[in-house]
Amino acid sequence: MGMTQLDRTLQARMLLGQRTEGDRLTLDDAVLLAALDGSRPLTSGERAALQASPLTLRRFKTLAEARRRTTQQAWSGSHGLLRAADSGAGFAPLQTDDGMWRLHVVDSGGKLAVILQLDPQAAGAAQVLAARMDVAVRDGAGATVLQGTLDADGECEGPWPFAAAPAAHFQQHGARFDVTPVA
Repeated sequence: MGMTQLDRTLQARMLLGQRTEGDRLTLDDAVLLAALDGSRPLTSGERAALQASPLTLRRFKTLAEARRRTTQQAWSGSHGLLRAADSGAGFAPLQTDDGMWRLHVVDSGGKLAVILQLDPQAAGAAQVLAARMDVAVRDGAGATVLQGTLDADGECEGPWPFAAAPAAHFQQHGARFDVTPVA
């Protein structure tokens, strides 16, 4: 018969509440964080050291709770501005203020296409990419520029939906854009 949730809770409290004379951190944060994110499992010696050191175990719990809070703070949207007036040159890609997204408008066989691209190095990008989120890009007036599901590369693409050229359109509609998750 397996342990019940109550048994696990009591065991965790007992382990975390122990005090050991001369206890010290036996594993550094890098090792503990790698174990938490699954990039490197603990060796049998490291597991034994973790179980033998209440101080290290408490540190592991603190790091796990911090990671859980960070993960739960999900991305809720990004905003960007058109940085310069139309110079007559091609449409320069726009970037959100948080650096998470780039918005490109390209010529695709004589028609304009909009491409939204997630920066995989941005904070929170891994969770957004893993969720394969549905996202929407809206101009400053709230009109939908693009809406769709991110692909495996963190991109979403569609046709340019307006008659006006991209730079002129954004300039006429608040010179801003928003990228938001679609519920």
